[in-house]
Amino acid sequence: MSATLDSIPPYVFYELDDRRAAARAVGKTLIDVGIGSPDGPIPAVVIEAMQRVAAERPLSGYPYFRAHPAFQCAVAGYLERRFGVTIEPATEMLALAGSKEGIAELILAHAKPGDVVLVPEVYYPVYARATLLAGAEPVFVPFLPDGRLDLDAITPQQAQRARVMIVNYPGNPTTSSVSLDELARYVEFATAHDIVLLSDLAYSELSFDGYAVPSVLQVPGAKAVAVELHTCSKSFNMAGVRSAFIAGNRAAIARLDAYRANIGYGASTLAQLAGATAFDNAEQIVPPIVAEYRVRRDAFAAAMNAGGWAVTAPRATMYFWLDVPEAYDDWAWVDALIAGPGVVVTPGMAFGAAGKGKFRVSLVQGADRLREAAAGILGVGSGGR
Repeated sequence: MSATLDSIPPYVFYELDDRRAAARAVGKTLIDVGIGSPDGPIPAVVIEAMQRVAAERPLSGYPYFRAHPAFQCAVAGYLERRFGVTIEPATEMLALAGSKEGIAELILAHAKPGDVVLVPEVYYPVYARATLLAGAEPVFVPFLPDGRLDLDAITPQQAQRARVMIVNYPGNPTTSSVSLDELARYVEFATAHDIVLLSDLAYSELSFDGYAVPSVLQVPGAKAVAVELHTCSKSFNMAGVRSAFIAGNRAAIARLDAYRANIGYGASTLAQLAGATAFDNAEQIVPPIVAEYRVRRDAFAAAMNAGGWAVTAPRATMYFWLDVPEAYDDWAWVDALIAGPGVVVTPGMAFGAAGKGKFRVSLVQGADRLREAAAGILGVGSGGR
């Protein structure tokens, strides 16, 4: 494991942090739309629950291994209300300290040297990094023009060696979304090849213009092969709380539970009870958060389009995924924006080799600041397009 860790390149977000810190050290004022860290407040009802729970004596003890009963109940209720999905909480869900941790641990629990993990060609970094830490091989599945995965590009040999297949819709950073019928196609593929299908649904509630994000667990028979990860981080402005869950196939979840039990002691009780409050109150919490992101999305899109840079407003997530001007490579573009208007964006290469030539803008500033960011991007980019 140590040799494998040494062979993995440094995390790109660390390098972005270094460049941001260097600019601030010389007095540069920045508009940071790089890392997708929510800037909105934790919902008041969740804060009240955390304050109450923090004073209760049971918090002194270790948490439940699998999940606190209140968290189990809240998750089951949320999945039923939101997606019409029924689960058995005792065996078909598990509390997590954030979905990133759960993704990594599920891969580590299922893949070994010689195995394959099927990863979208543009991907959240943990998908590939956890695969490499397991000693397995990430096979990058290309996208079709409409954002669907090109399953025909997976060779029979790769499919035979595959233990996990990851799908991420709505996608980070691509913002791509798919229909329930398309999710059914992934379930069919995973079933045919006896692969655990991992659906990363971090942006389940951040959708606009009447679009409702589907769950893979809505596909009939999906629980035979699929698990899905949900998190409080983005939908509820709770990224610092680290509250998430995985639901679906009980055998995969049991294996993940066995792995976690050997290296830790469950997810924080405080985080679970905060998450339970969020999921119990999702119908009240989510609309104002989505409304704010919609205002931000529309402000940025309008400013870019008015400046002559044609962009399409995404129907889900908190991102824009844009082309780097031809005169720049990824890091040169990032550096030019920091040095000039002081705008921080994430280079596309942070999300794999197929992301080269793109950059991500996160809607983590207010509408006025996003208009300023757009003006800065337009100013630097006008000479390189």
